[in-house]
Amino acid sequence: MSDDMLARRVRLMGPNVPTFYDTPLHLVRGQGVWVWDSQGNRYLDCYNNVPHVGHCHPRVVEAITAQAAMLNTHTRYLHDGVLDYIERLTAKLDHGIAQAIMVCTGSEANDIALRMAQAMTGKTGIIATDNTYHGNTSAVSVLSTRRPPIGGYPDHVRLVPAPDTLRPVGGSLDGQAQAFADHIARAILELEQAGHGFAGMMLCPVFANEGLPAVQPGFLDPTVAVVKAAGGLLIADEVQPGFGRVGSDFWGHDWLRFAPDIVTVGKPMANGHPVAAVLTRPDIMAAFREAFGYFNTFGGNPVSAAACLVTLDVIEDEDLQANAARVSDHLQDRMRALRHPLLAETRNAGLFFAAEFVTDDAMTPASAFTAALVEAMLQRGILLNRGGRAANALKIRPPMPFSVEDADLLMDKLEAALTQTPVPRA
Repeated sequence: MSDDMLARRVRLMGPNVPTFYDTPLHLVRGQGVWVWDSQGNRYLDCYNNVPHVGHCHPRVVEAITAQAAMLNTHTRYLHDGVLDYIERLTAKLDHGIAQAIMVCTGSEANDIALRMAQAMTGKTGIIATDNTYHGNTSAVSVLSTRRPPIGGYPDHVRLVPAPDTLRPVGGSLDGQAQAFADHIARAILELEQAGHGFAGMMLCPVFANEGLPAVQPGFLDPTVAVVKAAGGLLIADEVQPGFGRVGSDFWGHDWLRFAPDIVTVGKPMANGHPVAAVLTRPDIMAAFREAFGYFNTFGGNPVSAAACLVTLDVIEDEDLQANAARVSDHLQDRMRALRHPLLAETRNAGLFFAAEFVTDDAMTPASAFTAALVEAMLQRGILLNRGGRAANALKIRPPMPFSVEDADLLMDKLEAALTQTPVPRA
């Protein structure tokens, strides 16, 4: 990206608009798992889950184009498309979840989910982890810890310690599930004593923004017991793990083996077209509809519905969930074979990987090294990024058509970068 374009962004968009990489990329084209910059350089996309079935998938492009040429309006008029999609999507969900509200962003979906929990319980207290992200609205931004809200966190919100493999909650991996639940129980008690009551807990089933800790199916069993005993709702934010990415299951919550009351979905569901949804049981939907008046001008419009429907078709027709499982196994084997003095652990949940780097036996995060490694991979034509509390874990989350050959190219480049990226002096 030229200095002129960076200056133009600041002039037109204001300061501190985030970009990736020390020298931000100026992308102009994408296809499948590849993108190209304005200089004609090609990059293997190992990071972006938004183009879930691949950048510019021709069937998605065709469906959007055909519907846009026919009609695009909103749900105050009747249209089959949005109903067909909700039927298709809810058929992939269990636990009595059968209805949906279509919106445009995950932030909107999560905002509605919180209000559903409040409408169903008559209470306002919300719990999330202390290293999460659920969106940008006023209601959900206070669940995130990237920037404390002006005036401090509201009293109806409690943030509990996030699961962590290297630094487990409670001090041991064996006891972490119970220790996590114990923190939630204490937070519920605080909310009740403060007069807010407990409406629900929102979480990502793979704890993606927490750094993808190596939790196992059943990890949430003690938490589910605590939440249910208190009369609260469980909200599964499936924006990152949903739609087959975990490989073994279509949903992250099914992989983790718990039954949510509300599920939110977003970015990947229409391959990058701005769509999201909140899905729930009819009793919860009725409580929300009775308590709140809600209409979304663009949510569920025919073009978005067409994009959603064809994305589901592609996932099924190209067997992308099975591909995620197959490629995950291969890439997991190669990740586990990595050796580096700062590499503490590799982890995965299907086609979602993390490699965490630390500087010493005290598990001090090697954040600067991880940042340098991301830049080194960019120079080798590989797009990935970093995450976790201290941004010291590589975050690898490619589009679903990612192949074994793509995985081998990624790992060959990563092995070379690990060899050549300087290790900071102690």
